[in-house]
Amino acid sequence: MTTVFGIPNCDTVKKARNWLSDQGIDYRFHDFRKDGLEAAQLRGWVKRLGWEVLLNTRGTSWRKLPENERQCDNADRAIALMLATPSLIKRPVIEHGAHLTVGFTETVCKTLTDK
Repeated sequence: MTTVFGIPNCDTVKKARNWLSDQGIDYRFHDFRKDGLEAAQLRGWVKRLGWEVLLNTRGTSWRKLPENERQCDNADRAIALMLATPSLIKRPVIEHGAHLTVGFTETVCKTLTDK
């Protein structure tokens, strides 16, 4: 089963969801804001991908943080920030079988369509 994690108003999440539907790939959407996110799951993602990959330091949510909160230099601090403000997580996070990807690119499309 494929699960798309994100927030529904994110353009990249919309693009991924539309693409999955167009390809006939069944998926479940998990809204970070409504459905929440377990710390254990986020820690697992960080262990597999690294906190630097998951923490979105280019978005509005990041820029709105006070300067002292943006001093993030370790996994524990990054996880705490992402749990407190899920919109700081790069989107979408897609779990597809054993694959875990962040963002939506041609490489992600290939991962999702490879059998």
